[in-house]
Amino acid sequence: MTIVNVLNVIPPKMIGNVIDSIRLDQLSAPQLTKTVAFLFALGIFLYILNFIWVYSLFGNSFLLEKMLRSRLFGHLTRMAPSFFHRNRTGDLMALATNDVPAISQTAGYGVLTLVSTVSGTTVVLITMVTLIDYKLMLAALLPLPFLAFAISVLGKQMRKRFLAAQAAFGKMNDHALESISGMRVLRSYVQETKDMEAFGGVTQDVMDKNRRVAFVGALFQPVVQTIVGISYAIGIGYGSYLVFHSELTLGQLVSFNIYLGMLIWPMISFGEFINVLQRGSASADRVDAALRQQTDVPEPREPVNVEEPLVIEFDRLTFRYPGASADSLCDISVRLNRGETLGVVGRTGSGKSTLLKQLLRQYPIPENRLRISGVPIENISQERVKSWIGYVPQEHLLLSKSIRDNIMFGFPEAGDNRLHQAIEAACFTGDIEQMKEGLDTVIGEYGVMLSGGQKQRVGIARAIVTDPEILLLDDALSAVDARTESRILQNIRSERSGKTTIIATHRLSAVSHAHRIIVLEEGRIAEQGTHEQLMELGGWYRRQYDIQQMESNLMNELEKG
Repeated sequence: MTIVNVLNVIPPKMIGNVIDSIRLDQLSAPQLTKTVAFLFALGIFLYILNFIWVYSLFGNSFLLEKMLRSRLFGHLTRMAPSFFHRNRTGDLMALATNDVPAISQTAGYGVLTLVSTVSGTTVVLITMVTLIDYKLMLAALLPLPFLAFAISVLGKQMRKRFLAAQAAFGKMNDHALESISGMRVLRSYVQETKDMEAFGGVTQDVMDKNRRVAFVGALFQPVVQTIVGISYAIGIGYGSYLVFHSELTLGQLVSFNIYLGMLIWPMISFGEFINVLQRGSASADRVDAALRQQTDVPEPREPVNVEEPLVIEFDRLTFRYPGASADSLCDISVRLNRGETLGVVGRTGSGKSTLLKQLLRQYPIPENRLRISGVPIENISQERVKSWIGYVPQEHLLLSKSIRDNIMFGFPEAGDNRLHQAIEAACFTGDIEQMKEGLDTVIGEYGVMLSGGQKQRVGIARAIVTDPEILLLDDALSAVDARTESRILQNIRSERSGKTTIIATHRLSAVSHAHRIIVLEEGRIAEQGTHEQLMELGGWYRRQYDIQQMESNLMNELEKG
């Protein structure tokens, strides 16, 4: 770009020389032919150079955009849940869809305007001083301080308004995401009209804030053009005066005015550069703020290599969610050997899911309170720990793909035999047979085509297909009937002989076979033992089990009747 700017000063000088030669009647045909041929060759050479810098600059700005998006997405995949509590999904989407392109534009168009401003202006000014007249140049550039002042004021306003517009865009993204994912709830409560009105208010706010940005952006070019027009007027007026007094030739005045015209784009590009720079720097600050946030659960500096999870031991573990005012788990102690099943039961909010999440390393926990094979879990690499675990959460995240793709999500290399074994273990074979396209049935966003029980069984099959060392079932059978639940649990017991299973549930029949059962109450272990021991104890477990058995017997009688 700098070479192009240097070469661009040659044609005006040659045009001025030709005009002076014509005026003095000194121009010959060979001289004119030589000049025209040179300008033609120079034009072709400049075309090639312009192609090279345009392709290189904007091609690499798109590459930067791709790299930033990949880096941002990779960073998000490493973040713990607390990060997503602090940052709204809509704002994170806005980073990738709005802020990263703004940074890319700064790296492409912004660099273009910067180089045009610096090198273009410098080359033209030096040429004016050395080849034309420094007095005329100084007079023509007198309005430039006003340009600098105007650009400074407008630049500050642009940054402030652009940040507000980006925040509004993130809020709109968040609203749209919530409305689309919760469309069933909106319709069931007949809230479509109110939600449309609320979304209309959000989009109006986005439009208003972007209009404020556009208003400031629209002021840049008129300000620059006005000041450039004043420079032109000074250049022509004072230049004519110098020609009249024989201090300047006509050819030099023509060359000067061409050079002054060449300054128009650098002056305009200076305003554009400040405009783009303020947007890009604001977006860069937003992206950098997200990238600087570190995960609450860092990797160990020197991870200990543990081959297999032979023993899982909670040793007086106490846990509190970040920002919470009370502990969610208090003084939890339980030991689970490989191949055993642990049942975790209790009232809603007693800490069952929280206990399972400690093995998933989603939140920081006190050191040496949770050990696997005698090694504190914080000293084992997270990748290693997660490779042992198959997790079936309460809320299933199903992709808008086929049933086959959803089940094989965690283990794409699984063969058909392993796939069908997992489906059979989850008691999902009959449901698939009733579907027209079988395993290739696309289930829609979040599994919208499936019932709650079907979603749970897809999730169970997804976990089983990986044949994990540790299987975590977090109330994963709540949407299936008691008979199907019994069959699934029997299949899991036979399928996972010799491997560890932890089941958190409200339905006590789901854990009656477990080697150990703990009853949680307000984050503490209120009762523990086998099913028989807890029944003999006569506490909460016994009362709840009796109630559930009565309900089950009543339902069976109603079905028979």
